[in-house]
Amino acid sequence: MSAGHIAALIAAGAFVLLVLFLAIALIKLGRTLDEATIAIRKAHENTDPILHGANDTITHVNTQLERVDGITANAQAVSGNVSALSSVFTATLGGPLVKTAAFSYGVTKAMRARRKAKAEDNGKHARRGRKGGRR
Repeated sequence: MSAGHIAALIAAGAFVLLVLFLAIALIKLGRTLDEATIAIRKAHENTDPILHGANDTITHVNTQLERVDGITANAQAVSGNVSALSSVFTATLGGPLVKTAAFSYGVTKAMRARRKAKAEDNGKHARRGRKGGRR
């Protein structure tokens, strides 16, 4: 065997070792890809029920929002009716009520002033009578 043959045998052995290391790495990479495929399959199987549940939930939420829209429209109509009723009440009874309140206030004030004046007159007459009775 010559030096060329020995070098060829060493090179062939090194190539075999390189092929073995690459084969082991490829086998490990294949297992990793298989596990990733299984994980993706499981995730896909588990997301279908979740997506169906989310779809049902969104459908129910939309139904409730439609109800809320109806309630809001009714509340707006009631608010408009109350405003109109308030305007009618103010127009029909507001003026007379204000006039009645002002009249009753004026009568009460006049009665108090008259009572006060009467009380002062009675007090003056009562004092004069006492002075005159002492003499």
